[in-house]
Amino acid sequence: MANLTVQISSLLEAVARDLSAERKTSLDDLVSAALSEYLLSSPRRMYQISTSTALVEGVYAGSVPSLTLLENGDFGLGTFEGLDGEMVILDGEIYQATGSVRRRSDDFLVPFASVTHFREDEVFQIDEVECLKDIEVAFDTHRISENLFYAIRLDGVFDTMHARAVHPVPQGSRLLDAAKTQLEFHFDNVEGTLVCLWSPRYSSSFSVPGYHFHFISKDRTKGGHVLDCAAQQLRASIQIVSEYDVRLPEAGSFLTSDLNRNPASDLAKAE
Repeated sequence: MANLTVQISSLLEAVARDLSAERKTSLDDLVSAALSEYLLSSPRRMYQISTSTALVEGVYAGSVPSLTLLENGDFGLGTFEGLDGEMVILDGEIYQATGSVRRRSDDFLVPFASVTHFREDEVFQIDEVECLKDIEVAFDTHRISENLFYAIRLDGVFDTMHARAVHPVPQGSRLLDAAKTQLEFHFDNVEGTLVCLWSPRYSSSFSVPGYHFHFISKDRTKGGHVLDCAAQQLRASIQIVSEYDVRLPEAGSFLTSDLNRNPASDLAKAE
């Protein structure tokens, strides 16, 4: 066995020691297993907490720790308990966007999120973006199938950015009702990144079908769910996702909510 010396945060050390004691295993074995899962995990895998149907029906209680989320991916989207802002996961960090942005380094429970270990399969350039639809059309030609999932990243300077953010609502409020009170923001000449996931139409019962964009500025002060944007030139990259791991809450309102309705229509209106 080889020895490896690394520096980690005191929070991560405390969590590791607690988990080691809980599982009655050595810290060495626990860390080795965690590194193996992270380093050897498939770059084609999406890890998701809860389902889009549950989100539509107002199940916003957290169920999985954020540290567990980051163990399973470094790139993705989600939301917070009670719909308290838009979640952006970029380069292994979680950001809470409510117009302004807060980096979340604490360990908290996540109600809904999707992440992957982003490894670009293809890189290309998109020029003269007049609206968000131009980006979607550009990526349509780079998706090899309508039946796979994709992670998409765009970096550059945006001439305009129109974004929104949901804000806390009473537990059980349906997503459509929450969307009526969302806050909207306009940013001009802002450098940043679009984090996007594309899901097939057939996945509407557990994912958000079509393109789903969140934005965060390079200085990490602005962000939200993207409604529209414009740019002169963007660096675009795309990753195919062919494995999907959905983790369902084992307690709370998820167990008793009626999740039989098709959420596709409500998701389209809320987006």
